[in-house]
Amino acid sequence: MTTTTGRTTKAVLFHETGGPEVLTVEEVALPAPGPGEVLVRVEAIGLNRAEALFREGTYYYRATLPGSRLGYEAAGVVEAVGAGVTAYAPGDPVMAAANFDFGVHGVYAERVVLPEEYVVARPEGVDAVTGAAVWLTYFTAYGGMVLTGGLRPGDHAVITGASSGVGTAAIQTALRIGAVPIATTRGEGKRKRLLELGAAHVIVTENKDADALVEEVRRITGGAGADLVFDAIGGPGFARLGDALRPGGTAVLYGFLDPRPVELSMNWPITTHGYANGALARTEEGRRRAAGFIGSGLRDGSLAPVIAETFEGLERITDAHRLMESNTHTGKIVVRVRH
Repeated sequence: MTTTTGRTTKAVLFHETGGPEVLTVEEVALPAPGPGEVLVRVEAIGLNRAEALFREGTYYYRATLPGSRLGYEAAGVVEAVGAGVTAYAPGDPVMAAANFDFGVHGVYAERVVLPEEYVVARPEGVDAVTGAAVWLTYFTAYGGMVLTGGLRPGDHAVITGASSGVGTAAIQTALRIGAVPIATTRGEGKRKRLLELGAAHVIVTENKDADALVEEVRRITGGAGADLVFDAIGGPGFARLGDALRPGGTAVLYGFLDPRPVELSMNWPITTHGYANGALARTEEGRRRAAGFIGSGLRDGSLAPVIAETFEGLERITDAHRLMESNTHTGKIVVRVRH
């Protein structure tokens, strides 16, 4: 039996799949933290493409309707802890670890109760907006490119969708490792910004066929091909990305913005990974290694999340989702929660 606090909290729900307009802000019961759980006062929320797919009904798992929650990423402060919790105490700054079913534990809310393994400590000195933009993007970049893909100093890494939150984090992660980031973007308008963010090369894919991308990667790498591809898109184009790899290279697919079946390259031998961020985030070792990498990068300034825009208040969540779907932004979209 769930114990309640006798309080309610505002949370974002949706009762049918669709566009941003299906999102509503409603009062819901606020349970008390049970054994192994923490109650977090949310200060800022970071948006992710996965949440738009989930809202639309095209994510790899489906929402239980009506009344689905939403949201992977947030920063806040612990308000209370349940029995047996020793890692956190009231007043501790934390972040959601983004390793849960967000239809159940979605963090688009003023307050949320999470199992303690779904929470990580927020690095000292990191404000809530930065905290909401850090964990999932850099965990995905580090976990996908380094822990899974084996990216090493001197490697050339092709990063697709490079203007996204994960894309900009991937550029910084590659630079911190000592690799050479090759960013791809659909429009010419984002080339300058990606170069400013540290991309060694930018390939604009608009009005170019897939062969042109392969040829450009070959040119950049002196004919050798890239060592790693880090792709958020999938679909038939994934095969052509594999064609841009050197023999023995690695392709890491971490998203499926193109819902069509994924096609694989015959540019053998290559290694292909379907990277599941949540699976790695659910391991203590994965969280520990990522926390060490992210925390040290924030401290030395080599990792600095790019904030595209910050919206004020949960009631702006629909506007924030519309901006995300416009693809006109570079970096992370954050919603600050007012109390």
